[in-house]
Amino acid sequence: MGAADLDVIIVGAGAAGIGAAKRCADLGLSFKVLEASHRIGGRAYTEMIGPKQQPFDLGCHWMHSASLNPMVAIADRLGLGYTTSGWGRLRIVGRDIDTEDDTGWASFYENANERISAAVREGKEAAVVDLVPSDESWTLSWAYVFSLLTSFDPDQVSAVDLMAYNDTGENWPLREGYGYLINRLGADVPVALNTQVTRIDWSGPGVRVETPRGTLSASTVILSVSTGILGAGDILFDPVLPTAKQEAIHHLPLGGHNRIALVFDGPVFGEDPPASLAVQANTEDDVQMSFRINPFGYDYVVGMTGGRYSDWLEDAGPEASVEVALEKLKRVYGSEIAKHLVATNVTAWRGDPWVKGAYSAAQPGHADARAILRAPLSDRLFFAGEATHGSFFSTCHGAYLSGIGAADAAAEVMGVGRVSSP
Repeated sequence: MGAADLDVIIVGAGAAGIGAAKRCADLGLSFKVLEASHRIGGRAYTEMIGPKQQPFDLGCHWMHSASLNPMVAIADRLGLGYTTSGWGRLRIVGRDIDTEDDTGWASFYENANERISAAVREGKEAAVVDLVPSDESWTLSWAYVFSLLTSFDPDQVSAVDLMAYNDTGENWPLREGYGYLINRLGADVPVALNTQVTRIDWSGPGVRVETPRGTLSASTVILSVSTGILGAGDILFDPVLPTAKQEAIHHLPLGGHNRIALVFDGPVFGEDPPASLAVQANTEDDVQMSFRINPFGYDYVVGMTGGRYSDWLEDAGPEASVEVALEKLKRVYGSEIAKHLVATNVTAWRGDPWVKGAYSAAQPGHADARAILRAPLSDRLFFAGEATHGSFFSTCHGAYLSGIGAADAAAEVMGVGRVSSP
């Protein structure tokens, strides 16, 4: 193969790739970032929507576990705004309910978490659905929220994996958008955009990476692409990845989670609307939907879908998503609000060719998949991304930290010392 062109090739310029690149720069490693898309950020993506061009996060939105989240300090350094109130005041409507007192819902949610946690402490590995009451009044609401948090329905997720997540309960949304933060953070990272990696030859002693624009060689590669991309076989490996690695990818699929933005031309939700609205299902054929109402005073609301329903609605198309969300709001605020709708934006992460889903969850019986996926191969292939993080998976900061960790691991193999953590 000859001498390598670079120390590290980083595949993917999402939060993980950016974290890896910045750490490589700090360590003095030569590197290049290859990104298949036309932009950086991956699942952190902010667009300006509506007549007033206000920021809307299509993907990552919350700085989760904020007291442990390095993005908070980065947001402060960049002068970005955020709120620490989380969901804020919640109104629950439907099934003969119309209240801002969420005591019953909160009690059920806490009880469900404790039941899952107790089962895991006892050594049980099961699908989450098997550990939660199936026929109580709040069960369907809990299942809906679960699908938002994990992007899967509760029968599809390992209880052990779920409980491995380090949740401090601090979820802080960003005023300018999480995608904007990641874009600012990665602004100084040299990235080759529109450069899809098609094949990686790691037969040794180095690595060759093929793209339509040519082939590069490096001592190591950091793969920060999603398990959706890895599982689809969009990148060919020579030799093929070991069976254990392939199985780990298979058992960490990306679920469905989409966001529906409805922009209105005025304050159609009254003088003092709640920060959040949960419209409960009224019939067996109905589906709950929750909304963020005018976040940061913006002229839009955001409806959220998760799990199988999110995939079904994505397949039905953006117009169907808008219709469903608008009907939920009309049920609460009256049909007149439809006259004030001026713009919409609907995400479709399953159909994004460079991601192919929302975020990962370990399937029941496969809570060890993250560690297997994270493990390097032959001191040449290193893996990063939200799916590889052991306690902050499914998050932007988990992806970012995994990229830093992968860069440190690659540097150690090359005999380069570490720098202080962010």
